[in-house]
Amino acid sequence: MRTAILGPTQRAESLASMAERELDVLVVGGGVVGAGTALDAATRGLSTGLVEARDWASGTSSRSSKLIHGGLRYLEMLDFALVREALKERGLLLERLAPHLVRPVPFLYPLQHKGWERLYAGAGVALYDAMSMARGHGRGLPLHRHLSRRHALRVAPCLKKEALVGALQYYDAQMDDARFVATLVRTAAAYGAKVANRARVTGFLREGERVVGARVRDVEGGGEYEVRAQQVVNATGVWTDDTQAMVGERGQFHVRASKGIHLVVPKDRIHSTTGLILRTEKSVLFVIPWGRHWIVGTTDTDWDLDKAHPAASSADIDYLLEHVNSVLAVPLTRDDVEGVYAGLRPLLAGESDATSKLSREHTVAHPVPGLVVVAGGKYTTYRVMAKDAVDEAVHGLDLRVADCVTEDTPLVGAEGYRALWNARARIAARTGLHTVRVEHLLHRYGSMAEEVLELIASDPSLGEPLQAADDYLRAEITYAASHEGARHLDDVLTRRTRISIETFDRGTRSAREAAELMAPVLGWDEDRIEREVEHYEKRVEAERESQRQPDDLTADAARLGAPDIVPL
Repeated sequence: MRTAILGPTQRAESLASMAERELDVLVVGGGVVGAGTALDAATRGLSTGLVEARDWASGTSSRSSKLIHGGLRYLEMLDFALVREALKERGLLLERLAPHLVRPVPFLYPLQHKGWERLYAGAGVALYDAMSMARGHGRGLPLHRHLSRRHALRVAPCLKKEALVGALQYYDAQMDDARFVATLVRTAAAYGAKVANRARVTGFLREGERVVGARVRDVEGGGEYEVRAQQVVNATGVWTDDTQAMVGERGQFHVRASKGIHLVVPKDRIHSTTGLILRTEKSVLFVIPWGRHWIVGTTDTDWDLDKAHPAASSADIDYLLEHVNSVLAVPLTRDDVEGVYAGLRPLLAGESDATSKLSREHTVAHPVPGLVVVAGGKYTTYRVMAKDAVDEAVHGLDLRVADCVTEDTPLVGAEGYRALWNARARIAARTGLHTVRVEHLLHRYGSMAEEVLELIASDPSLGEPLQAADDYLRAEITYAASHEGARHLDDVLTRRTRISIETFDRGTRSAREAAELMAPVLGWDEDRIEREVEHYEKRVEAERESQRQPDDLTADAARLGAPDIVPL
């Protein structure tokens, strides 16, 4: 299919187009649920707009554990419906919708008690596999297996011998969450949706009780737009209550934010061929393979401070290190930590005071005519949430609308991906890149990797790796600005790539080179390059300072020391 380009010109055209004529559906919020909702609406033939106040996936949807999973622990809570639904979505993503972005990942669960624990945990994992197979979308993953202690230590030599008596190994899936959202947005645009990031909703348009659109401010250019739509969908995650307040209506439900932090450490710090899943007193802890790194997370604590930049405190980092070190033969130290990131889960507020007990399920409501709200849920089930939101919006449209087709709509880059993967050695020979580089591009872009290779063909210097982050090619920085909607240096180093958490310098040594690659695409002069680099360096220093603070209050204050966006 034709892929959409999300460059500066297309963004300006989208904003102007949204203001010219009434849309069927306007989606507010550019995380995974908002992007999924825009794709669902566009593929039903509805005229659709999508606006995001900051960058695509800049909130929760770029700060997750980066797993596509059924939620094994929800079986223990007897939430079979949620697990069944999530396992179906996991299978669809692996096999049909995004095989270029979603990949299997093994996990080892160390057993600490003989006899009963193997029976209990083994029954849960067997049920997990059986539910996956029953949905008809689990055949792409190996089945679980039982391991003796000796076998488990061969698979994961990093573990203390006394930390386990045996183990179970099972499979789930993972993806780069921010890249997945950017691909969703491009897919929606390819099907006709008008999309614009850095476009903030400042209020809703009303006719009597009815919401008939939104006032949108172009954060980059400063223009104001009135975007009219028959139905507006509020998909703003942890900002749901704030967005609802613009309507002057008390919501039918409330969303609470739960903070989860993750650490990133180099691959050689943990000697294992598999990921790990460990029990804690509150939840579970994952050690997740991530290229040449490991991701260790997560926490689950209430958060009522700044939602835009949740901060990880020193106490958060110590908590993760303490728990992972309880099973590691060679403990991790602060010096091993390359990156730290914190995100907020949007949880539906319930009776429980503990966020770990609040609902991971989602809900959809129509609080006033013309306005639909979708909130809660899990990253894995974004497509179901999007379908439910558009189904609800359709009730307010005066026309016949087709049923949801996203179950059969691959994301851009999926079509032709497997054929290109099979031909990767030939592509490497043709382009002069190493086969490993071609594999890297195919894993990140699928069949759209050809567009990146075209940039390199026109300028061979773009085929060189970044000097201080050699996992990424220079072409990927240019492509992020020209095709993927990146507007600032932070967008590229934090979300289009993961340099900000995959290098000990947090991306500061790559900042100038990346800014100079973005400059020709975005029309930056030398002064603008300096401001972008300076802003990024201040952001990194504020995050480092927050991670030295003892608690949430002081960490939040330190993180707020850096401005949110480059002043124009």
